[in-house]
Amino acid sequence: MSTRPNPGQPALLRELNDRAALTLLLDAGPLTRNELATRTGLSKPTAAEIIRRLEAADLIRESGTQAGRRGPSAALYEADASQALAVAVDVQLVDVRSTVVDAAGRTHPTVSHRMSDAEMRSDAADIVGAAVARAADAAGIDPEDVTAVCVGVQASVDHTTDTLIFTDGLPGWPREQVAATLSGQLGLQVVVENDANLAAIAERNIGVGRTTTSFALMWMAEGLGMALDIDGRVHSGASGAAGEIGYLSAPVDAVHLDPDVQIVADLISERAIERLAVRHDVVPEDTSTWRDVLAAMPQLDERHPFLAALGERVGHNVLPALAVADPETVVLHGPTGTAGGPALAAATTRWLRTRTRWSTTVVAPGVPDAPVLHGARHVLIDIVRAALAARLSVIAETETGRAAGPAPGSSGVTLDERASP
Repeated sequence: MSTRPNPGQPALLRELNDRAALTLLLDAGPLTRNELATRTGLSKPTAAEIIRRLEAADLIRESGTQAGRRGPSAALYEADASQALAVAVDVQLVDVRSTVVDAAGRTHPTVSHRMSDAEMRSDAADIVGAAVARAADAAGIDPEDVTAVCVGVQASVDHTTDTLIFTDGLPGWPREQVAATLSGQLGLQVVVENDANLAAIAERNIGVGRTTTSFALMWMAEGLGMALDIDGRVHSGASGAAGEIGYLSAPVDAVHLDPDVQIVADLISERAIERLAVRHDVVPEDTSTWRDVLAAMPQLDERHPFLAALGERVGHNVLPALAVADPETVVLHGPTGTAGGPALAAATTRWLRTRTRWSTTVVAPGVPDAPVLHGARHVLIDIVRAALAARLSVIAETETGRAAGPAPGSSGVTLDERASP
């Protein structure tokens, strides 16, 4: 017979209380026993029992003392966030960034690496494994302690079939069973996600998405993509390909902008932006690259002819999302959107409102720095906390096997008792 507690049994209540206390310590930082009791609404004896169990499971530890107003100092307890560690990885066409993630969401160093041509063609496991090792080294942890990885890639991910679709890069990556293959090769839990979707998760949690019910995030990098957040959830579609607007044919009324365009992504490709910048004297001809243009963009006013022209091109890419999803806000993201900032957003808004039927507000990123990593961090925090919660379930099952009644030295107070006013 299973020892898993049924609803109403004391072991289940203990597990729920333990989870609530551990979550509070992860979110709020070190607390005394009395502070834990006050903030959870539990009695002091119950809080003491919770601390005992969490310490025994190596999930919390003493972190110092707090001077009391009267009497001796009280011990401070903190969650041991190192008990479950993960790494967030952002794999772009050439650059790879990675950082360690723990259950408390503390900030760890971010490591950037520019891949050689050989590295870009190497196996996915080698790319991700090296990124994990670099992040672990920067954070001063053993790579063997990492249990999970979330990787953002320039591709759509069908999580139902575990396949990569709509990708023109990633030559060394499997197209089928991608997460399963990486998990088996690396010995870690691996989550693979579209980079624009991860950026949208970041914006929803700590950026512009906090104040809007829906938004579209247009990711403009070496490729083009879009993420749709509706009521706090990223809509990835039936096969994970929602937002792949870059493959749509260029509209007839945009062909005059560039007679060579075939798909809408051609309007704001790296080469198209370079040519447009040269035409408007933003950068010199022949010697400038897309990255040179990005470096010059933050100094431009929204009414600069280059930004006005680029805003029109961006607007043509935004229109499909407006027609289908009608989001409250559009966020211009990725290297191009971040470099353009509020000025490019304003130029795009102005074009939409004067040349189309839509009046949607277009804004600059709320999370301009490492948005893919920030989104992956939010995914991984849930994963590592679930791993800690699983250990609490084991504790609850162990407690079920004990004899009924209070343990020696216990006050006899039930663990679901709330402190009286």
